[in-house]
Formats: sequence, structure tokens, C-alpha cells
Amino acid sequence: MSVRPLSYGTRRPEAVGVTQTAPTSSTRDTAPAAPREPGRIHRAWFAAAVAFVTIIGAAAFASLPGLLIEPLHQEFDWSRGTIGFAVSVNLALYGLTAPFAAALMDRFGIRKVVALALTVIAGGSLATVWMTASWQLVLFWGVLVGLGSGSMALAFAATVTNRWFTARRGLVTGILTAAGASGQLIFLPLLSWLVEHHGWRPASVTVALAALSVVPFVWLLLRDHPADVGLAPYGGAYVPKPAPVQGAARRAVAVLFRAARTGPFWLLAGTFAICGASTNGLVRTHFTPAAHDHGMPVTAAAGLLAVIGVFDVLGTIASGWFTDRFEARRLLAVYYALRGVSLMFLPVLLAPAVHPPMVLFIVFYGLDWVATVPPTIALCREHYGQDGAIVFGWVLASHQVGAALVAYLGGVARDALGSYDLVWYASGALCAVAALMAMVIRRRPAGAATAPAAV
Repeated sequence: MSVRPLSYGTRRPEAVGVTQTAPTSSTRDTAPAAPREPGRIHRAWFAAAVAFVTIIGAAAFASLPGLLIEPLHQEFDWSRGTIGFAVSVNLALYGLTAPFAAALMDRFGIRKVVALALTVIAGGSLATVWMTASWQLVLFWGVLVGLGSGSMALAFAATVTNRWFTARRGLVTGILTAAGASGQLIFLPLLSWLVEHHGWRPASVTVALAALSVVPFVWLLLRDHPADVGLAPYGGAYVPKPAPVQGAARRAVAVLFRAARTGPFWLLAGTFAICGASTNGLVRTHFTPAAHDHGMPVTAAAGLLAVIGVFDVLGTIASGWFTDRFEARRLLAVYYALRGVSLMFLPVLLAPAVHPPMVLFIVFYGLDWVATVPPTIALCREHYGQDGAIVFGWVLASHQVGAALVAYLGGVARDALGSYDLVWYASGALCAVAALMAMVIRRRPAGAATAPAAV
């Protein structure tokens, strides 16, 4: 009879007959915390709550780019393509940093990486107040805020979920993903009001303060691993905290090369690139100036984006619940198809005033905004096991590259054509392609093992 090898996080050592000896006086001080029973509310939910509030605090940076295009164009006479390029650098670095951030969290711990990332976001946003040239916008907002934001957000959410939860992972992923939308809901009306009445500089300072305000929250309340407090993950068995993984950058690259030899990786990366192009790159960056082109006030357009955030919260949490119960690739196909249909109708809905068909679009599109994240993370976990968070980091990189391209090309198209209509139609067609790609992803056979990371 063959003996099945142990997998990470499946059982405690004493469950497989390993004799435990009492610690000697020389080892007592360095021994890990003994496993203990959770309280009435498992500590994992507190970790998820801290992560939720942290992502909300950092979401201010994602709410601002679309509000800056017109003020910067008017004050500095920079083209929309130039401003869009700075935003595209931000989005690209956001994605390209994510897989390395996930590996760095394995090496140095979640708290240190996230606290440093929030500080970098605050520094970059604050520095824009004194800029006088477009290259400074690229450096401060594009590079610094891009690197800082890429070191947390979705990679942070995936790492917290994978470490602290065995059960309810889809639901928790949906809740943490919705935190970004909640932050958008909180900050967009405030930032748009500041831009409208006091200029864009107070809005940049607000972003910096929001990022800094959650640093103590992360440092004092978040723990890196359930074993730090002697607990098993929620719904799982106790496992000791693994040793820090050396060579974070080497591991991230090694995981990429292994994943790149598999078909599901390219399909997930392709669909997520289209996801980024049709959300962050297009709607978050260009919806407000496009609505303003049709005579809609900036505050009204920003308010519509905030309403998208309301329904995004509902849609993403529901998507996490669906992901725990239905096949992830079919969910992705449905989400992308519905998004494509909604974008095809948007050019005829833009008008000086908000009317019922536009409200219907906002509700429909909002429910679908980042509903793709929980099933995408689930597929990364299904196909790549322990490397799932890092693989998702690379898939997220493709998401942000797609977003970066459309953030830049959308501005160029507006400068050249005087309208965003072609961009909306092209994005709708791309979403149809993403729906077909999602259906091509094969299910991993039940019981198939995933290789551990080679470092």
C-alpha cells in the first residue's frame, strides 16, 4: 500500500504518529506557541477585519486619477495622453510589484511589507503637491504610488486569506476585494468635492493622510500567521508557522517560469488583462472625463462612480459566495459576457444629466466590477496550490498591464478623435473574448498534486 505524503496545512505532527518530547530548558524560549482552542469568534475574522480596514484606507489612491485629468490639463496644459501615461505607469507597477510583494510577505511578514507600502503611497501622493513638470507626475504618482499600491491590495488580500482561512475562502476573498470598492465609495465623493472647490492639491494630501492613518492599525493589530497566536486556520488543522522563505525575488520568478509552462496560467492572465482594461484602465480612469465631455458635472460623474462602488461591494461578496458553490470558470464567463454587453450600451447613455438608463448601467456594471476576482483567485489556488498567491500576483500583473495600456491609449484616442466612443466599443468586444477564454480553462483533476515552490 502506498503512503500518501503530507501536504502543507493538512494536519498536526501528532496526528501522524510523531512522538512529541517535552521541551528542554534551552528550547522553551524559542518554541512556537502551543496550539489552543479558538474563542467564540475565531481570530481569523479579526485578521480579515484588519485587512478590510487597511484596504479601505489605501483605496483613496485608486479614487484620484480620474479626478486629476481635467485639473492637471487645465493648470499645466499637459495633454490627456501625457497624464494617462503617468496613470499607466502607476497601474503597470501596481501589477508587476504584486508577485514580488506576495513573496516578500513570505520572507519578512505581512505587517512589515504592508506598513512600508502604505508609507511609500503617502510619500508619493504628498510629493505631487510640489510638482511643476510632467516627469514629476510620472515619478511621484506613477512610480512611488504604483510601487506602494502594488505591494498590497489584492496580493495582500490573497495572502491573508490563504494563511488564515481554509473554509470560507471564497467568501473572505470577496469581502476583502470589496474593501477597495468600499474605499472608493468613501473617498470619491470627498475627493471630487475637494477637487471641485479647493483644487487637486488638497485631494492629494487627503490620499496621503488616509494611507498613513492605517499604518498603526496594521502594525499593532495584524499578525502574520495563525500559529503566532497558537491557532489553526479557520476551518483547518493547526500547522506550525513556516520558516521565512529566503530569496523572495528568486522564488517569485521561479513560480512564474513554472506557471508559464501551463495553459491555465495564460488563460487566466489573458482574461484578467481584459478585466483590468475594462475596469481600472477604462472606467475608473476615463469615465469622469468622458461624462464631462457630455456636459455632466465632475461631482455628478464621481458620484456615479461611487454608486458603482456600492453595488461592487454587493456583487463581489456575492461572487465570493458563488465561488464556494459553483464552478469558477463558468462564473468568469458569465461575468465577462455581462460586462461586455453593458459597455456596448454606455456611449448612448452619456448625457448632461443622470437619467434612469444610466442608473441601470451603473447598477448592472457595479455588480460586475471586480466580481471576477474571487473565481480567479480560486482557480489560481486550484491549479497551483501553495504557490497560488504568487501566481495570482503574476495574473494580477497582467490585469494591471491591460489597465495601463487602456489608461494611456484611452487618453490618446480622446486627443485624436475627440471622443471615447471607440474605446467603449472595443472594450466591450474584448470582454466577449475573455468570456470565451474563461470557458477554455480546464478543471484540475480531483486529487492531482501541485508541486511545492522551488527556491
